[in-house]
Amino acid sequence: MTASTLSEVAKLAGVSPATASRVLNGSARTPAPEIAERVRQAADTLGYIANAQAQALAKSSTGLIGLIVHDIADPYFSAIAQGVQAAARQERRMVLLATTNGTPAEEKDAVAAFAARRAESIVIAGSRSTRSEDARANTELAAELDRYCRNGGRVGVVGQAILGVAETDSYRTIAVPNEQLARDLARDLARTHKGPFVIVAGPEGLTTSDERVTGFQRGLSDAGQPAADVVHVPFNRNGGFDAGIELAWRIKASGQPVPEQRLCIFATNDVMAIGVAAALRDQGLRIPHNASLAGFDDIQWLRDFRPALSTVSLPLEEIGRLATIATLSDDGGPAAVAGSVTLRRSTGST
Repeated sequence: MTASTLSEVAKLAGVSPATASRVLNGSARTPAPEIAERVRQAADTLGYIANAQAQALAKSSTGLIGLIVHDIADPYFSAIAQGVQAAARQERRMVLLATTNGTPAEEKDAVAAFAARRAESIVIAGSRSTRSEDARANTELAAELDRYCRNGGRVGVVGQAILGVAETDSYRTIAVPNEQLARDLARDLARTHKGPFVIVAGPEGLTTSDERVTGFQRGLSDAGQPAADVVHVPFNRNGGFDAGIELAWRIKASGQPVPEQRLCIFATNDVMAIGVAAALRDQGLRIPHNASLAGFDDIQWLRDFRPALSTVSLPLEEIGRLATIATLSDDGGPAAVAGSVTLRRSTGST
């Protein structure tokens, strides 16, 4: 079946194509109610489907929100994406998705692509990089965002501000208190754990991981504990697994210390903690019998993880919702979110 055209609708309604377009494509300039109703009835009769691009031109709005994440398969980002989608649906917007593998160069390309498609706003979720090799890409990303905002776009960023971009009405950051929450976690763990601590962290220069490492070390210092050793690996499940293999040898070499002297491992995100646990299990070790383990984020996967994992709980879906609303409303809501330490069986007594 051939699709009906706007001209055919206009002819059946007895109006000009321009008038039919103003009715069906959402222009602010609308004809009299009886004419508009006649056009809509003609469109229904012919089965006419409005052109989304034409509607965007008529309204000066596309109804599109661009979402940029490091890896949608990571449950941290998928939970944030759920919040973005929920807010977009509530505001009658559609979400476009780009994944970037965590590089500012790919984030810049995604911003440019969304701008070319006239996305009304963009939400960016993911850690910043302070590594020297990303310095140029950070500058280019900041310039791309500045150009986008100067042309009417709005941006909401989760976590840390984009390097080189100042907070404005068009650019909002929903801060996550990584350092303070990791500090709180270390203090709570140090109340019962007197043995050595190890941090399984992402690559140096990955801001989210760096903040959590800094906070955890300060929490140990507050509790009078020596600083933890730090193992740097990729900021994902496989990185955690590799670190877990290395730590399994250390645990075996130490013999079987009394419970309070067990090694306590802090992984700077939950998927890394899951990787650590899998590696220890492969090496015949059990949590918390042979080592204590904690993570950060409280992702949904933990519902099925045994023993239940101690972690820092973040309202991930709410973070996504807030970041989206910040791009659609002048009010914007809070500039930071709260989290809490959740201690579970993985750091308990044996």
